[in-house]
Parts: sequence; structure tokens; C-alpha cells
Amino acid sequence: MKERVRAVLLTTAGTMLVINRIRPGIPAYQVLVGGGVEPEDTGLEGALLREIHEEIAGTATDLLPFHEFKNDKGETEHFYTARIVKWNFTDRTGPEFQRDDRGEYLLEEVPLTAEAIEALNLMPPQVKIALLDAIRAGSLAAPVA
Repeated sequence: MKERVRAVLLTTAGTMLVINRIRPGIPAYQVLVGGGVEPEDTGLEGALLREIHEEIAGTATDLLPFHEFKNDKGETEHFYTARIVKWNFTDRTGPEFQRDDRGEYLLEEVPLTAEAIEALNLMPPQVKIALLDAIRAGSLAAPVA
């Protein structure tokens, strides 16, 4: 069974990073940085750090488990919060960016507020619900510089 990892990347500016996905024929949606765990990865956190490096040429610290569920494909999806230290979207190297048929990937900073999260078409929907619950409970806040 495949495992997937994704990160709620928190900035010191009180925002989080999302990737806007623009694909022909379907409404735009947002995803968090991450992807599949590969056999050569050193655990879930190692896979997540690799994905952050590939997808946004980023460095993250302070990874903490946030949410987990099984998707409709039977894969376990592990979500972490992390402090994003640096990123450079133009230097991304993930294999998905090399394919013309995958549509557009646009990095965006989103305020860490319930209103901003509610406005997103964030996939999967389970993580959007978890984020809104955490924000409303006051248990999710941007790291201090």
C-alpha cells in the first residue's frame, strides 16, 4: 500500500504555501507540497523533506504530525506542519514539472485564517477541514521569526 506525505508549510509572515493547480477542463484547485513515499526515502519525514526540495527548492524545519487518513485509493496520507525556512519555486526539480500534459503549477502564499482557507478549493477536502478546525481552535499558528 502506497503512503503519501504532504506539508502545511508555515511562513513567519503568517501565511502558508499552497500550489495552485490549473488543468484543462477542470476547475482550479490547490494542493499542499508533497507526494508519494519512495522506497529509498528514510521514512515519512525524509520523504517529505525530499518532496519539499523537489517541488519548491525549499528547506523546512520543525516537522510535526498534523493529520492522517486513508484516501479512496486505500493510500495512507500523512500531513505534517512545518516551518518553511526558504524556497525558490523557479528552481523546482520534481519530475511532474517536466511534463507538458500536467497543466500549470503556481505557488501562492495564503493567509493563515479561516476565511482564506475556506476560499480555497484545497484537495483533499479532509485536510481543509482539519486546517479549519485547527485554526478555529487556535492550535495552528505561524512560527515566529
